[in-house]
Amino acid sequence: MKKVFVLVFCAISLLVITGCSPNSRVEIDIPDETTIELNTPGVNPLVNEPGENDRVSGAGQGLWHGLIAPVTLIMSFFNEEVQMYEVHNNGKEYNLGYLLGMAVVFLLLGFTGRRRR
Repeated sequence: MKKVFVLVFCAISLLVITGCSPNSRVEIDIPDETTIELNTPGVNPLVNEPGENDRVSGAGQGLWHGLIAPVTLIMSFFNEEVQMYEVHNNGKEYNLGYLLGMAVVFLLLGFTGRRRR
């Protein structure tokens, strides 16, 4: 059990260390011929490129997508066309809105969970 913990801790540490550089890749070879590959996200080539509706999503769309992210996650398991994140966005503003939307969801879940106890 201790070996598994050390292995998982090392893998997470490598991921955190390389997480600051885009498109980085780490391979971990385990003695029993298993390889774990960890990739960090890279640059989005569709930033500021309009989508099918000729629009680029901004902070408002990011906030909305962050709020509905738990629902879209479940839907994406059953429908491959449903995605959680809009790639046709304006970059930093969309990311901030998405992060704020997700934070609101988790804050609401935390407050409602605390009141039920």
